[in-house]
Amino acid sequence: MATRMGRREWERVAAERLLKAGRFLRRTETTADLRAVYRADQSVNDLPYRERWAHDRVVRSTHGVNCTGSCSWKVYVKDGLITWETQQTDYPSVGPDRPEYEPRGCPRGASFSWYTYSPTRIRYPHARGVLLTMYREARARLGDPVAAWAEITEDPRKRRRYQGARGRGGLVRVGWDEALEIAAAAHVHTIARYGPDRVAGFSPIPAMSMASHAVGARFMSLIGAPMLSFYDWYADLPIASPQVFGDQTDVPESADWWDASYLVLWGSNVPVTRTPDAHWMAEARYRGQKVVVVSPDYSDATKFADEWLHPHPGTDAAMAMAMGHVILTEFFVRRPVPYFTEYVKKFTDLPFLVSLVPGKDGELTPGPFVTAADLGLDTGTAEESRRWQPVLVDDRTGDPVAPDGTLGHRWDERSTGRWTLDLGDVDPRLSLLGDAAETAQVVLPRFDVEDGRVRRGVPVRRLDGLLVTTVFDLLLAQYGVRRDGLPGSWPTGYDDASQPCTPAWQEGITSVPAGRVTRIAREFAASAERTGGRAMIVMGAGTNH
Repeated sequence: MATRMGRREWERVAAERLLKAGRFLRRTETTADLRAVYRADQSVNDLPYRERWAHDRVVRSTHGVNCTGSCSWKVYVKDGLITWETQQTDYPSVGPDRPEYEPRGCPRGASFSWYTYSPTRIRYPHARGVLLTMYREARARLGDPVAAWAEITEDPRKRRRYQGARGRGGLVRVGWDEALEIAAAAHVHTIARYGPDRVAGFSPIPAMSMASHAVGARFMSLIGAPMLSFYDWYADLPIASPQVFGDQTDVPESADWWDASYLVLWGSNVPVTRTPDAHWMAEARYRGQKVVVVSPDYSDATKFADEWLHPHPGTDAAMAMAMGHVILTEFFVRRPVPYFTEYVKKFTDLPFLVSLVPGKDGELTPGPFVTAADLGLDTGTAEESRRWQPVLVDDRTGDPVAPDGTLGHRWDERSTGRWTLDLGDVDPRLSLLGDAAETAQVVLPRFDVEDGRVRRGVPVRRLDGLLVTTVFDLLLAQYGVRRDGLPGSWPTGYDDASQPCTPAWQEGITSVPAGRVTRIAREFAASAERTGGRAMIVMGAGTNH
């Protein structure tokens, strides 16, 4: 021990002597331990950095332009200009049993002030140079904007010229009046030549400006053109919720990812498009959550995944149908799971009756829902409302009933208190299949082949002259789930690649192995059964596109 201490002391003394020797080489002020020097011969101008940070006040704001994250930011302002922004950290706590919401933000938000004042920010209209040249020449010669646009777009050679220039630059600045004139001329010509339904409108998202969104939507409505959902083009959210329920964003919210035991990111690149919310998914993995990513590319979300399913682009629907085939077969037909059946009875349209109507060739196809008005049921509401009240069969009595909570109860004044999913004493019957059930074959589409159709049997019942079946029975037929006693063309098993919706069938389309799709579908449904529904799919823009 003494020998080791002596060596350490010698090393300390030697180092100190070397440091002192350095003072003779460069005479300058040093720290007491001789380990740092203060140089006065150089100066660092940190004034630009200090000025960049300088501010008069701090205001709370958010980045609502093309983003619905609604993250709260502290914006530092000097002389009316944004100088910097940092994340607010005053979100209320959600409790000790889950992660906090804050800090919310992303790199795009942190650098938003640079975008705001960027010299490359587009502030004026631009047009493709080749198109602008042709338009101005035709406009001067013909004297009519609509005629000028018609000449350009109807001439195959000219049309190819400006369309072929896309993606190659060549944009030039144009005045507002001329830009609006070209746009108006294109609208007028398209409506006159092809009809208003050939004009499709896309408006700014409501989160950015409700006024701008409403103006665009109103314009499309007035000219008779379809209005695209902004979710078709924007970010990473599904369109079903806003179109059906009027919600601004997806349901459930991102915090519920934490509660999922099995999470599938389907076409959703969460770390990139849902940056402030991605931590819910990343942290839930520490609770034992399994994460599966469905994406044709190795996206940023894939690195979080326990498994990665990568179907060919545009084929993921086939994989979803195969998963549905497995789940319906194993969890609804072979072994009905009470939790699943009770759920779909209350929260879906699967028990409702659908009429079967003959086509031109006499073959039956699914028709409209059967309503209370069709069967003359007295539901205590106005006749007009009964036309919007679909009907199901009460399993207790075998009679058709119109349960509360359907569309016909939404606006009828006599339905106060009935706009609810409470079934009361009604027990919806999912399937009409039984010992004495009548059957009929229906023709259903298959989209993987040209003019494809399949003929499959469903159990039916006759009500007031209508031949009816349930949505559930049609669903099983569409997914190719075989049940004893039903006629038609059915898959022989999961390995039958000739029939749509089987795992083997999807493998030929997506390249994802059939066995893997079967296993993931089982895991997803089994997890939902064990946890009471804590299996979740995060839908993304990829599925919309």
